[in-house]
Amino acid sequence: MWRRILLENLEMIIIAFLIVLPVRYFLIQPFIVHGSSMEPTFFTQDYLIIDELSYHFRNPDRYEVIVLKAPNHPNQYYIKRIIGLPNETVEINNKEVSIIEPSGKKIDLQENFLPEGTVTSGNLTITLNPEQYFVLGDNRVASYDSRNWGPFNKNLIVGKVWLRLWPFSHLTVFPTFNFEQSEKQGSAEQSMAGSYNNYAQ
Repeated sequence: MWRRILLENLEMIIIAFLIVLPVRYFLIQPFIVHGSSMEPTFFTQDYLIIDELSYHFRNPDRYEVIVLKAPNHPNQYYIKRIIGLPNETVEINNKEVSIIEPSGKKIDLQENFLPEGTVTSGNLTITLNPEQYFVLGDNRVASYDSRNWGPFNKNLIVGKVWLRLWPFSHLTVFPTFNFEQSEKQGSAEQSMAGSYNNYAQ
């Protein structure tokens, strides 16, 4: 009798592991924000769920918030917003950010997710290669981002922010960003995020 009960419990544990482990390590991953670089979008102790699957089927879009492995610190993670896409040229001048597409068309970003009066410090022009992305924190005066350590390759991206679970009063689902609609309407969302004992800043 007790052997049958033990075997049934063992089967349940094995099945649970077979279900939970692939989800945990290949589909989604929890992160805890630590730091101020993505304020006012995310704050320290925000508990996020990262979608690790979507970018296996499509490329990241502009304005999406992602978690990436720190290019300059292999054991850290950053949470930032995508600004520049592959083959584009990113310009920061006179406290404003502009994008030049490969065709030569210049885009003045409509960053309505930023507080009114936000300025972007720095003075740079950088052209991305076919695998590179350029990211900034929403808290432009306190973010350690691509202005400091440059663009990075797609293989460093862990995934996109999909869900904020905590605090419950700010429970939020972050859908795929509609870049084309944002550009037409002029609208659009250095912190550490930690997966248990991993942190992204």
